[in-house]
Amino acid sequence: MTTIRIADAIADLLRDGMPVRFTAYDGSATGPEDSPMTLELTSQRGLAYLLTAPGDLGLARAYVAGDLVVHGVHPGNPYELMSRLKDHTKFRKVSPGEILTLVRGLGISNLKPPPPPPQEHLPRWRRAMEGLRHSMGRDAEAISHHYDVSNAFYRHVLGPSMAYTCAVYPHADATLEEAQAEKFDLVARKLDLKPGQRLLDVGCGWGGMVRHAAKEYGVKALGVTLSQQQADWGKEAIDRDGLGDLAEVRHLDYRDVMEGDFDAVSSIGLTEHIGVRNYPSYFRFLHDRLKPEGRLLNHSITRHHNRREETGAFIDRYVFPDGELIGSGTIIKEAQDAGLEVMHSENLRMHYAMTLRDWNRNLVDNWDACVDEVGIGTARVWGLYIASSRLGFEWNEIQLHQVLGVRVTDGGSNGFPLRPTW
Repeated sequence: MTTIRIADAIADLLRDGMPVRFTAYDGSATGPEDSPMTLELTSQRGLAYLLTAPGDLGLARAYVAGDLVVHGVHPGNPYELMSRLKDHTKFRKVSPGEILTLVRGLGISNLKPPPPPPQEHLPRWRRAMEGLRHSMGRDAEAISHHYDVSNAFYRHVLGPSMAYTCAVYPHADATLEEAQAEKFDLVARKLDLKPGQRLLDVGCGWGGMVRHAAKEYGVKALGVTLSQQQADWGKEAIDRDGLGDLAEVRHLDYRDVMEGDFDAVSSIGLTEHIGVRNYPSYFRFLHDRLKPEGRLLNHSITRHHNRREETGAFIDRYVFPDGELIGSGTIIKEAQDAGLEVMHSENLRMHYAMTLRDWNRNLVDNWDACVDEVGIGTARVWGLYIASSRLGFEWNEIQLHQVLGVRVTDGGSNGFPLRPTW
């Protein structure tokens, strides 16, 4: 029986070749010898991950588990590596004869899937047994998987703002904190917030928008989040800032908000979690929470097209279980069909690439503390996720849109001036 060298097998299976140096535990190697970066496969378990989940998922499993070691980049910011690997992680179609040769040469034991790393969420078919997709119970579980990691970890990565959404950079040299403050203020200006008004912030995270609106605009603001850890942190921050008379954060599904007659609603980073099929009920619900001439600002990641496309396996299993994206055209259509007049749409795609760049930098700067807080596997997930997301925005595979709508009066008035004021 002919033994196949691991590196040769992997290089042959990859659809577009190996763009960096690759070495394996059997002593084999492939890829450019002068590459500044090397992927080192250290164990038989890692090979089994690659062969039983070909492509992004298998690579992620081996990397997160520590069986695929990266040399030449920091694990908190593998951006340069991801840039080189982009579009080079897919396996080509293999004929039955080639499969037989591989099995004989590499060993049939490598075709038995090892247990995935503990950071991996259940596959969608298993989640279906625990509730319908985007039911309240399943949404709560998905949000907890992503956001109830550790407030201390998020503080290291996100910075003092604790804002886990796209920042808006007023100039190229702005700091992350300046850009996050500008984001919240841009939302406030688009909503035309004024003292004494009432704001509802759905999917409020750690309460950044709620506190900004209360502190800077004198608005009575209510924020709701499905993450208990976010709610606890937000409540403490409100008390620390002395904003208890104006701001409130509740651990609550937005669909359970009973109050109405709000002057404004902000939704910053929630739409990605609710499911495209739920857009009609989502926008109707928010429309009904507004008073006439009340404004809605919807801030969300979008695709560059309006076709249905499933999220990749790595993102779905390790980062955003049940997350769904669609183009801004679909968001605008559903907002309009729910009775909102859409007044403005803005694409902040490159601002999100810059935000992710700064989150990777924070993760590198605080790497040891992050590993101590959440473990090496989870820290690796986040470095990989942030860097790959940055590439997605830079390559225009995903975008970030703010869509501004208003509930018009029965007589057709929307309360807007002739030209924007922000």
